[in-house]
Amino acid sequence: MAMRHSTIIGTGFYVPPNVVTNDDLARIMDTSDAWITERTGIKQRYIADEGTGAADLGKIAAERALADAGLTNQDIDLIIFATLNPDVFFPGSACILQSKMPFGTIPALDIRQQCTGFIYAVAIADAFIRMGAYSKVLVIGAEVHSTGLDFTTRGRDVAVLFGDGAGAVVMTPTENENEGVLGFALHAQGEHWDKLYLPAPYGSVRGRITHEMIDRGEHYPKMDGRAVFKHAVPRFCETINEVLAKTGYKIEDVDLFIPHQANDRITKMVGKQMRLPDEKVVSNIARYGNTTAATIPICICESRQDGRLKKGSLLLCAAFGSGFTWGSMLMRWSI
Repeated sequence: MAMRHSTIIGTGFYVPPNVVTNDDLARIMDTSDAWITERTGIKQRYIADEGTGAADLGKIAAERALADAGLTNQDIDLIIFATLNPDVFFPGSACILQSKMPFGTIPALDIRQQCTGFIYAVAIADAFIRMGAYSKVLVIGAEVHSTGLDFTTRGRDVAVLFGDGAGAVVMTPTENENEGVLGFALHAQGEHWDKLYLPAPYGSVRGRITHEMIDRGEHYPKMDGRAVFKHAVPRFCETINEVLAKTGYKIEDVDLFIPHQANDRITKMVGKQMRLPDEKVVSNIARYGNTTAATIPICICESRQDGRLKKGSLLLCAAFGSGFTWGSMLMRWSI
């Protein structure tokens, strides 16, 4: 007897209209297009207008995913919103999204798994669907990084990496063993939480933020780039091998690999170590930068548009990021 599991029936993404190139950044900080491109593979990124939050970007991506699925807001019975940059400290952006779209009183939750957020969110949706709790789940990954970056020479190592954007998928049940989510591998190693993090505002400090913290730049993200790179490549490979072993597939069976878009050097190194040919590895970081929880759903949408991802494709996704968190998922594409 076939087991109920989940599949994706609709996708959508959105990036704001403002393009910021590496040359634009070079005019406001000590950097250059060559410096950024060599170290990251990024050529440009999209930046939201002032007053635009993650829920605003997520709303447009969600509307497009719903239209692609042939559903309306009223068909959805659960919202899962992955972001590291919520519109406000609380409540979560899922509830703010819900205020912008007529969903009724369905449950809405945020998750904070940063660059691995979309994979965690899909795993949570899959679990709810498998247990029969919900049947039509809207999963969103959305980020507005630009409002929280230090666009000066002091902050260039981090500021050049990130862009704004959103991606969304609609997930529903299926009993077809030849489609949908096949398996996950999820991990975290909290001892490295401070290798990539935002110090302020502090939940443990009265007032949460002070003028002194701002003067020290503690309200901007901090990253130990070497530590992140050192851990990222082996963790990517480990989680890929784990999900393949769980599901009984081999790397040669994979039709398309979509990694989190953190750094093109990481993507190329993982592809090489996993012996994946370049044509099976998706990279769009040159155009978008790192949009954190939005990178994988944006890549999924573009891969559908360019014909690389089609019905029956065996899709492998993997991510690594702040926390440290990392994970992978394998699915047989159904649309």
